[in-house]
Amino acid sequence: MATTTVDPVIAALLSRSQTLAVAESLTGGLVAAMFTAAAGVSQVFRGGVVAYATDLKHQLLGVPSEHLAEHGAVHPDTARLMAEGVRDRLGSDWGLATTGVAGPDRQEGHPVGTVHVAVAGPERTQVRTLSLEGNRKQIRARAARAAIELAGEMLAGDMLAGTASDQG
Repeated sequence: MATTTVDPVIAALLSRSQTLAVAESLTGGLVAAMFTAAAGVSQVFRGGVVAYATDLKHQLLGVPSEHLAEHGAVHPDTARLMAEGVRDRLGSDWGLATTGVAGPDRQEGHPVGTVHVAVAGPERTQVRTLSLEGNRKQIRARAARAAIELAGEMLAGDMLAGTASDQG
């Protein structure tokens, strides 16, 4: 089941000879594990950074410390900056990031289930904010799937846009 979710993303990356890297906070490596469970992913998967602690988001991913001080780790722009940072620092075409609150307690004033996922591509970055239900394990799994789905949507959209412009 784990590889089914990532298969379209891997196929799109392979068809374009592009790569992906991931930056994870609340998912703690689940996204990377889902990708690396798929055979042949080494052609497109550069690696991942689990920046669970807030200071590591700055140190490893380049999220400005001023941004973290003002907005915190659980913020849409933090997810965006993480995705862009991992893309740049790991030398990939695409960066994917997760940040949020898996529980059991609120964090930075945000309720459990508040999640931000982001995908940074060569041309644009997209962030999706989610309010997920469930226990800690369920929220983490749903956040990982949501990030992978967003990557798939962006890759598919870029492919469709490329096809349309090629015909015009």
